[in-house]
Amino acid sequence: MSIFNVKNNYSNLFSSLGSGASGVGGSNFLTDYAAIRNGSYGKLMKSYYGTVKNSTASAGKGSSSKYVVDRILEEKRNPKVSKDTQEANTNLTTGMSNLKTSVATLQNSKTYADTENGQTAADKVVSAVKNYVTDYNNVVTAAKGSTLTNKTAYVANVMSSTAANADKLAEIGVSVNSNGTLQIDEAKLKATDITKVQDLFSSKDIMSYGSTVASRLQFAGASASAGTTTDNTVTTNKAASSAAGLKTDARALGSDKLYEKVKDKDGNETDKYDVDKIFSTAKSFVNNYNSMFDKAESSSNSGVLANLSYIREKTAQNKDALKQFGIGVDAKGKMTIDEDTFKKSDMADVQKFFKDYGSSIATNASLVDYYMTTQANASNGYTADGTYNVQGSARYADAF
Repeated sequence: MSIFNVKNNYSNLFSSLGSGASGVGGSNFLTDYAAIRNGSYGKLMKSYYGTVKNSTASAGKGSSSKYVVDRILEEKRNPKVSKDTQEANTNLTTGMSNLKTSVATLQNSKTYADTENGQTAADKVVSAVKNYVTDYNNVVTAAKGSTLTNKTAYVANVMSSTAANADKLAEIGVSVNSNGTLQIDEAKLKATDITKVQDLFSSKDIMSYGSTVASRLQFAGASASAGTTTDNTVTTNKAASSAAGLKTDARALGSDKLYEKVKDKDGNETDKYDVDKIFSTAKSFVNNYNSMFDKAESSSNSGVLANLSYIREKTAQNKDALKQFGIGVDAKGKMTIDEDTFKKSDMADVQKFFKDYGSSIATNASLVDYYMTTQANASNGYTADGTYNVQGSARYADAF
């Protein structure tokens, strides 16, 4: 199985959204109207005149900008969606709900225990995995024909996680096809130690395949029922601010300036660090880290989600090192900091650690900031040249 082909598949899933952008519905209607009034639709209208010139003449309305604007707004309010697209949208919504249930079953400890009616744990696991594969394939198939961009962005992220875990899935008899769907080798699945399945879908490990899929499905549901455009913009700006703050803190914790030795009253350098100042920066790092995840994980932008995933993975890999400095990471991926432990640490070791870890986190935090800022600035859905821009398009898929 070629992972490259799978990646191309969900990249194509993104790029295919452009042609169905109007199917998103009227969620951006108010921001679009405001953008028209402030003139940012100018280029769009110029390009639009060419396609509507004949129809405007036959309608006796000339080529007035008012008529063109009315046409644009009407098309956004009442998008022309084919019967096949409507069916794909319905199937995607239903399919994601079913897939969420399938994942929950595989994360439930009761699935891995024999039942009183004589059903063995092995039989229950095989049945649960088969249901998961069926529901997963239904979602992938529906997503390819859907215009529900808030959901398809998450499907692409789930497909990316599946491709990344292809080897582990193969161990339990599940292979990834070149079109992104899954296939079961039932004989191999039945012969598999069920603890491998349980570990793969573990709810206790936030980095497990099952936890990643579950979180993406959860946020897809939250995204679909999001509040007003203003509320979303505020959340986006807060997430971008936290990411920018995290980038600054991460770089500062590895910098030489923060670890300059304290000078005595005569201006001579001592061998002591300004521990309070260093701790204050570390505390800010922890706060911005948690805040960024709280705000940004509900984003449907695949560039944001990919970089959050990288940050979480790097943190998980350095969990033991962080613990030495009093920085803990709980089961949900949130950070805590113990002041006494941190201040008793060797600050030279703290700096050495953050020169590597901090620099790496800063890079991804910078990208989260960039994608969140781009998301806020492009909230009207149109680019500067008047073309429609679907968030989470092919250019974001490269972030995987």
